[in-house]
Amino acid sequence: MTRTDSSGRLSTALLLLGLVVSWEIVGENALVARGALPAPSAILVHLWSDRADYGPHILATVQSATIGFLVGNVVAIAAALIFVRLPLVEQLSRGFNIAIFAIPPIAIAPVLVLALKGDWPRIALAGLAVYFPTMTAMSVGLRDVDPRATDVVRAYGGGPNAILRWIRLRSSLPALLGGLQVAAPNAVLGAMLAEFGSGARWGLGTYLLGSLGRADPARLWGIGLVATVISGLAYAIPAIVAVLVTGRSRAVTIAPAPASLRSLQPTRPLTRMLVLLASILVPLLLWWALVAMSGLPSIVVKSPTGVFRYLVTDASAPSAQARLFVALATTIPLTIVGVAAGLIFAFGLATAGLLVPGVVRALMPVALVSQTMPLVALTPLLVLLLGRGTTVTMVITISVTFFPAFVTLARGFAMVPRAAFDLVRAYGGDGYQRLSLIAVPASLPYLFAAAKLAVPRALLGVMIAEWLATGGGLGDLLNRSRGTLDYGMIWSVAFVSVVLSIGLYQLIALAENLIGVGDLRMLKQSTMGKANSQRSDSDHARNAPP
Repeated sequence: MTRTDSSGRLSTALLLLGLVVSWEIVGENALVARGALPAPSAILVHLWSDRADYGPHILATVQSATIGFLVGNVVAIAAALIFVRLPLVEQLSRGFNIAIFAIPPIAIAPVLVLALKGDWPRIALAGLAVYFPTMTAMSVGLRDVDPRATDVVRAYGGGPNAILRWIRLRSSLPALLGGLQVAAPNAVLGAMLAEFGSGARWGLGTYLLGSLGRADPARLWGIGLVATVISGLAYAIPAIVAVLVTGRSRAVTIAPAPASLRSLQPTRPLTRMLVLLASILVPLLLWWALVAMSGLPSIVVKSPTGVFRYLVTDASAPSAQARLFVALATTIPLTIVGVAAGLIFAFGLATAGLLVPGVVRALMPVALVSQTMPLVALTPLLVLLLGRGTTVTMVITISVTFFPAFVTLARGFAMVPRAAFDLVRAYGGDGYQRLSLIAVPASLPYLFAAAKLAVPRALLGVMIAEWLATGGGLGDLLNRSRGTLDYGMIWSVAFVSVVLSIGLYQLIALAENLIGVGDLRMLKQSTMGKANSQRSDSDHARNAPP
C-alpha cells in the first residue's frame, strides 16, 4: 500500500467520522427542521425497539427482489446472446429495449398491480428493473473482443459458436459482473415500488407507506437505512465476485477498435425504414399480446386501442386530455431542469476529481450511500428536511441523476491518455487548459452517454416527488387516478410517461449524432491544432536567436 493510498483512506475515514459526529450533535439538539433529522443513536434505538417488525417485511422484499433479479438477468443474458448472433433481431427489438430502459417504475407499478396477482407485480418490476443494465453490459462485453483472437479461432476451423464459447463469453465476464452490480440495487428498488401502495401485507415499501403518517422521523430513517443496507449488500456481492473472478486478469495487448454498431445496421434506406417501423411495432404487439393473455376485463386492463379510445374518441377524452396536458406542463420543465442540474453537478464533481482527486475520494462513500438508498425510502426523509416545495423535487432529481453521470464522466476523463495532459503541462498549460484543450473534448461522448442515462432517472425522481411530496404533475395524477379507480388514466399516464422518456432520450441521441458527425470532429481537430500551435510557438521561441 502506498503512502498516497493510506492518506486517502485516512482522510475518508476522518471525514465520515466527522459527519457522524456532526449528525449526532445536530440530531440531539433538533437543529434541523425541528427534529426531522434524528440523531444516529436515536435511529439505532428505534431500530432495536422495532426489530420484531422488520423480519417479515425484509423477507418479503428480499424474496421478491431475488426472484426478479434471477429471472430478469436470465432473460437479459439470453437476449444479449441472441442480439450478438442475430443483429437484425437487435434492431427489431430496439423499440422494446428503449421502452424497458425508459419506463419510470412508478408509472408501470400500478399497471402491474392491476394485471398480476400475489407477489408477481413485485417480481415483474424487479425483473424489468434489472433487464436493461444487464443486457447492455453483456452485449458490450460479447462484442468487445480482440479481432485477432477470433481470427485465431477461425484459422483453426472454428465457427461462430466456437468464437462465442471460447472468446466472447470469457471476454464478457467482467462487463457482465459490472452490469450485475448496477442491476442488483435496481431489483430492490423495483420490489419496493411495487409494494408501495399495492396492498401487499408485507414488504419494506408497505412498512414505509404505513409509517408516513405517524410523525416518527426515527422510524422513517430506520426503514431507509435498512433498505440502504440491503441495496448496498446487493451491490457488494457482484463486486466481490468480480474481484475474486476477474481481479487478477489484466489485458496484455491493446485490441484494435471493434466494429461500430453502425456497421451492423442495414445499409439500404428502405430496409432501414422498415426495420425502424418494425422496432416501433414490436412493443405495441407485445402489449396487445400480454393484455390478451391476461384474461382480465377491458375496463381494468387497457390495450393500445383502449388507451387511444380513452384519450381521443370517448366522450370523456377532452377532460382526460386537459388533465394530462396540465400534468405534463408541470412535470416536463422540472425533468429538463433536473437533468441539466444533475449533469452540471456531475461535470463539476468529475472535473474536481481530475484536479483535486483527494476531495472527491473522501466524498465518494457518502455519495455511494445516497445512491444505494432506494428512492422511495429517500423521498420521505428529504420531505422531512426540505418540505414539500420545488426544492425537494430538484434535490431528489439531482440525487438520482448525478452519480451515474459522474461515474460515466469520470470514466471518460480517465480514458484520456496521460501523455495528452503531459503535452499541455510541458508547454506551461495550467489545470484549466488541460480541461478545455484535452479532457472536455475527449470526454464529450461520455457526456452524452451520461445524459441518456440521466433522463429516465430524472423523470422517475420528479414523478416520485410529485406522488409523495409536492402534488401536481404526472406523479400526482397517477396517484389520484389510483384512488378513483380511473383505470384509463392509469394506463394513459404510464403510456405518456414512457413516450416522454423515450422522446427526451431520442432528442439527446439526435444531438449526439449531430455533434458526433460535425462539431466533435472539429473539437478534436481544434484540440490537436491548439496543442500543435503551442508546441510550434514554443519551438520558435526556443530556436529564436538571442
